[in-house]
Amino acid sequence: MSANDSPSGHQTKTPATRDSAFLKACRREPVPHTPVWFMRQAGRSLPEYLKVREGIPMLESCMRPELVTEITLQPVRRHKVDAAIYFSDIVVPLKAIGIDLDIKPGVGPVVAEPIRRREDLARLRDLTPDDVAYVTEAIGMLTGELGPTPLIGFAGAPFTLASYLVEGGPSRNHEHTKALMYGDPQLWADLLDRLADITSAFLKVQIEAGASAVQLFDSWVGALAPVDYRRSVMPASAKVFRAVEAYGVPRIHFGVGTGELLGLMGGAGADVVGVDWRVPLGEAARRVGPGKALQGNLDPAVLFSSREAVEAKTREVLDDAAGLEGHVFNLGHGVLPSTDPDALTRLVEHVHTATAR
Repeated sequence: MSANDSPSGHQTKTPATRDSAFLKACRREPVPHTPVWFMRQAGRSLPEYLKVREGIPMLESCMRPELVTEITLQPVRRHKVDAAIYFSDIVVPLKAIGIDLDIKPGVGPVVAEPIRRREDLARLRDLTPDDVAYVTEAIGMLTGELGPTPLIGFAGAPFTLASYLVEGGPSRNHEHTKALMYGDPQLWADLLDRLADITSAFLKVQIEAGASAVQLFDSWVGALAPVDYRRSVMPASAKVFRAVEAYGVPRIHFGVGTGELLGLMGGAGADVVGVDWRVPLGEAARRVGPGKALQGNLDPAVLFSSREAVEAKTREVLDDAAGLEGHVFNLGHGVLPSTDPDALTRLVEHVHTATAR
């Protein structure tokens, strides 16, 4: 099956994976305990990660199936989280179609030639499964190792990918991105539509290889007002969610600083809406509305406090989630690099114990 085809009754999950606490929570079904995983759970907070990545550039590490498998499994072994997330980076599909970019340590993705004119769109060709054959290989290896533990695939949302491409790298104010969005709305719409197709193809590759759920990261979309999100971003994100709907895997949508956008982000087609630490889960549920599970939302910085403080703040999150239709415990953003790994392990154990049913 091509990554551009629409599946029919496609099933990649084993019964054991389907009955996992994580997938049950995503489907808003009763769970034996609140499932836990962490954004950036595989990465710089783990000494074993730093050891295997030593001397290997980030993008190269994403293209080595055996290395990807090992890094993805590390937090599952150490923390006993309820789901693994595929180790990659949101710019991998852009690199795979030939965009000249690199991930510079301490900076992030840097694009050699920003995309700001209509003729630049020609550089964004379709993504094929052959472009990311290493992803298919790695996920095949991973699902064999993970057994009943689900694997989450992921991709960057069209707006966030566009912001890197237009700015040429990370940006605090997104001035070039917004200038294009406001100044040439047709070019902007065409850019996001092209990125939606690339993102959809990348997610399909992961699902067809065996991912049990997918998360769309719109990391920077919190920079927009709701009216601009609805008009200029939501159509492209909705296109991505529609493209993978027929697979029947849970679709998670997450962004940072998106309190004012939560309802719209759920409306774009997600089954689960990720919430950062700024909005209590009860209020987030009111904004998102019924029919969606929520994911979140402990402040990552809390993990630098005492064990008692971590448990107290965790209890606040769990209490706030008590009336939700479905809840996946997570941080409100990614694990910070200098986080003590033992704090994460204790947090998983505490959530499991406190919510055991």
